[in-house]
Amino acid sequence: MATQVTVKNGNLDLALRKFKQKVARDGVPSECKKREAYDKPGVKRRKAKKEGIKNSQKRNRRNNRD
Repeated sequence: MATQVTVKNGNLDLALRKFKQKVARDGVPSECKKREAYDKPGVKRRKAKKEGIKNSQKRNRRNNRD
């Protein structure tokens, strides 16, 4: 799972920015953060439930705007 970015015209800043975007899209930073420490199963369930509630509220706000 190697990520490659080409450097065009010696523009290393642009290549670095594109690399960071690709890595973030793949979810590497969030996966590393998630694996940093162990979460007990109950904590995972609570976090997932809280996240689901937050997402449903966000969805409801978007749908009510129309």
